Amino acid sequence: MADQTLDAKGLNCPLPILRAKKALKEMAPGQILAIEATDPGSAKDFESFCSQTGNELVKASENGKVFYYEIRKV
Repeated sequence: MADQTLDAKGLNCPLPILRAKKALKEMAPGQILAIEATDPGSAKDFESFCSQTGNELVKASENGKVFYYEIRKV
């Protein structure tokens, strides 16, 4: 279960990533940030973000036009 949720629906690149980065900065290692986004490019963006920052992309799924992600801060 997520420790914090970020609603990034309606935001386009790079705003979902920037808001996630800011939220993760305030979180403790091991905590999970859940993100909801509508930007179709967010899947690649969050994969790259996690790869570059070392955070773990725990979950990535899609329901209609809404994309769901869970990132564990390391």
